Amino acid sequence: MNAAPADQIRLLEVQALDARIAQLDHKRRNLPEHTELERLGADLTQLRDLLVAARTEESDTAREQTKAEQDVDLVRTRAVRDQQRLDAGVLTSPRDLENLQRELASLAKRQSDLEDIVLEVMERRENAQERAAEFTGRVESLEAKVAEAEQRKSAALAGLDAEGFTIAKERETLATGLPGDLLKLYDKLRSQQGGVGAARLYQKRCEGCRLELNITELNEVRAAPSDTVVRCENCRRILVRTADSGL
Repeated sequence: MNAAPADQIRLLEVQALDARIAQLDHKRRNLPEHTELERLGADLTQLRDLLVAARTEESDTAREQTKAEQDVDLVRTRAVRDQQRLDAGVLTSPRDLENLQRELASLAKRQSDLEDIVLEVMERRENAQERAAEFTGRVESLEAKVAEAEQRKSAALAGLDAEGFTIAKERETLATGLPGDLLKLYDKLRSQQGGVGAARLYQKRCEGCRLELNITELNEVRAAPSDTVVRCENCRRILVRTADSGL
């Protein structure tokens, strides 16, 4: 394959732009905000789970407290009714009187036990409310951090996209002026060789594989006409000769 020396030099410029585009893609994929958002997201999920659990406990204890208070009211109402019967003196039988007094004592004990339950449930509910309030604050704080990180990521991506667009347009302009067969070979090699399809021969060394050409290889390159597209014998990339090739 033949190509004008100027076109081969221009191919190196295309390669440099392609390397820059690859660097931008790598940077885009490895923004520190990606890792930060992943970590914040995991923390946020955990906190939200804890918040849901606290709110669920708060709701459950609220219902439990209501039920316990209703039980207290029922016992209190019955005790008031029995006390009214006792105070009215409607019972004449000693046995009935004794039974009523015994029931009043039992109701008093039951009411005391239920009131203790109400206090215990109220304490658990208050604890759940405090945890829910704490987790709510922590979730809101973390959500603010997530939003801030998202903004930084969006700004960084926008900057990289803008730079990438400019470089891509420059690359398109350069590539348009190159021979089609040269560009096709370059693109094929670039896909096979980790993004580098053309390399400069600098001081007898291929800058693609970083290996120095032996004397036989150098003689072959020296003997090749300037418009011949030579290849590195080691990595098979297009080897572009310049004034610094050391030939």
